[in-house]
Formats: sequence, structure tokens, C-alpha cells
Amino acid sequence: MNLTYPEMVELADLGLRASGLDTKAAYETAQFLALAELDGLASHGLARVAQYAAHAKNGRIELASKIKVRPFKTSAALVDARDGLAFPALRFATDLSVNLASKNGLGLVAVTNSHHFGVAGHYVEAAARAGYISLLFGNTPAAMPMVGGTKAIFGTNPLAAAFPVTNSDPLVIDMSLSAVARGKLLVAAKNGEQIPEGWALTADGKPTTNPQEGLKGLMVPLGGDKGALLALIVELLVVGLSGSRFSYEADSFFDPKGNRPRIGQLILTIDTGLAGSSVFASRMSDFLQTLAEDSGTRLPGQRRFKQRAAGFKNGISVSDVVVEEIQTGIRQSWTR
Repeated sequence: MNLTYPEMVELADLGLRASGLDTKAAYETAQFLALAELDGLASHGLARVAQYAAHAKNGRIELASKIKVRPFKTSAALVDARDGLAFPALRFATDLSVNLASKNGLGLVAVTNSHHFGVAGHYVEAAARAGYISLLFGNTPAAMPMVGGTKAIFGTNPLAAAFPVTNSDPLVIDMSLSAVARGKLLVAAKNGEQIPEGWALTADGKPTTNPQEGLKGLMVPLGGDKGALLALIVELLVVGLSGSRFSYEADSFFDPKGNRPRIGQLILTIDTGLAGSSVFASRMSDFLQTLAEDSGTRLPGQRRFKQRAAGFKNGISVSDVVVEEIQTGIRQSWTR
């Protein structure tokens, strides 16, 4: 089904509010989910509405959470999402980190008691469009083993970085530390599709092309041991500074029932003027000119921006299965 951005926002918003979630939080979340669809990231788009709604109905999300902030020294703060949807908390934390960086050169904001926060690149992109370098780290429920291990200890623990470019879109690097984002297994499962071998393992450690088995099992780390060690870095930074739960303490996002995950995120925003007001922009220009001389080079984030522009103009094809799933949830709320 082809949907415009406003139509996707409206559908996701209705689907979330049908589960009892707060109006403001539902709408802000719907905006981010629709943006993910525009960017070609269906694994973090409307397919998540039913998941969040199920968590709300089963007490895994606080329906009307009120964010709390605790400043720390000059350029850092802790944002408590208080078990609510993560998107409002991360949006607030991003704005706060930019504000701190504008005043102090650096802005470090940790988010605790949080939930699934969607596309990591969206937050750092916003900071970069304001002229700042931005990095974001987050932990997620356990899905990957430690080096040499067979038990899920780390989440896919995404990280993202964005760098401003004068008079152009920023460079946005966004990745999970598993071979692919776990949400791709969710989309494949909903659509009745198989997954490539090398994405996931069964619960007993065997390669699988069945997304349902992969969701119950383990994700393969990006780059083998190096991916697991990068996940360790993210885990210790995020949990140590936010006081959130370790990945292995949070029940899977893919289970309707379970604990409140209370995972964390960490965003660092940096003023580019450290070496002089125009140094960063000049060095970035030189770098991009060098890349432009290699005709096959593709800059990080640019394909996403092209898809977004086309989606705003022409709409996006959204899975009929996902649309029907959301609409069913809405109808069921009317009959209760």
C-alpha cells in the first residue's frame, strides 16, 4: 500500500494511542517511525507500532511518562525516560546536548530507563544539521555473545555519528553491531520471508534462514570478534554512565510480555570550533573533494536522503501486512 508521510504518521499515531499511550508521546514516536519508512528502513518503521502497542498493553511501557532531567557539572546531564517510549526522551536529550555544546563546547547526555529508540542516525543527523558533530550509542536486549561465548550477553548495540557539511546534507554513519539490524528479522517474519544465512543463529548456535528461529536465537556479530568487542565498548559506556540495565537484564523487544527493559542511550555533541571557527569546515571540504575524485565513492547517509526526498514527493510502499496489523489494533480498541 502506498502511503504519504502524513498518512503514515496518522496511522502510526492512531495505532499507538489505541493501546492507551500518551497523545504527545504517541505522535512524536509516529513521526520517527514514518521517517524511518521514508528512509527505506522498514525494520524501524511502522512494523514497530504493533510491538510498542503490545508492550503498552502488557505493562512494559509507562503509558504517560514524564521525563526527568538531572544536570551534572557544566556540560553533562542525565535524562530519565521513566519507562516511557524512548523517542520523546531521545529527542529531548538531543536538543539538550546541542544546547550544552553551544555553551560549553561539549554536550554529553545519558538517557536511562529507556526503551527501543528507532533509527540512531535520526538524532545525530538533527545535531549535525544544527552545525555540530554528534555521536550516539545505545544498548538493546541481549542478542549476541561475548567473544568465545555461546550465550546472549550484548544487544545489537547500535551506534551512529554525524558530521556537518557546509550547505549540504551531513555525513551520517549509522549501524548496529550485528551483521544486520535485528528488526530486519522482524520484517521478514511478518512477511513470511526467509533471511540469508549469516544473519542469525538458532538458540543452539546453528546457522538459520528462518527469521522466527533467529529472533529466538542469536544475532551474528558484525565482523566477528571485533563486532562483539565494539558492542562491549557501547555496553560499558551506556550502562556505566546512565545507570541503565545491562542488555542481558532486559527482556527481548520481540516478546509482548516481559520486564520494562530500562536500557540506556548516550549522546555526545561537539562544537566544531576547537581548532578555529572555520577549520573543521575547510578540512571537511578538502576531504569531500578528494572523495569526489573517486567516481565510485558513495557518502554515508546520502542514499537515505535521496530515498527520503522521493518518499516525501511520491509516498512509500508499506507492507499490507503491517498496515492491516495496525488497523486491526485500532478496530479492537473501538470495541473494548
